[in-house]
Amino acid sequence: MATMGTEVIVEFTIEPFNEGAPGQHVTLAVGAVEAMGIDVEFGPFGSTFVTTIEIVGSAVAALTDTAYTNGATHVSVHIERIEN
Repeated sequence: MATMGTEVIVEFTIEPFNEGAPGQHVTLAVGAVEAMGIDVEFGPFGSTFVTTIEIVGSAVAALTDTAYTNGATHVSVHIERIEN
């Protein structure tokens, strides 16, 4: 059973990939997560954020809903618990 406040790292990529010019399907999805008060480390081949188990589902839902609504064709998400 997870304890309150357990953190996870979420790694994700959103396609289509446009080198040097991420489209709205990427920027708006990242913005949706950041609007939840979560810092996103944006990278060219994948991005990450750290959050708690309690809200990771909502954060991933916001990410994927916004990405697909704005033209994403594929979203990959990997979530891993951070061991303290």
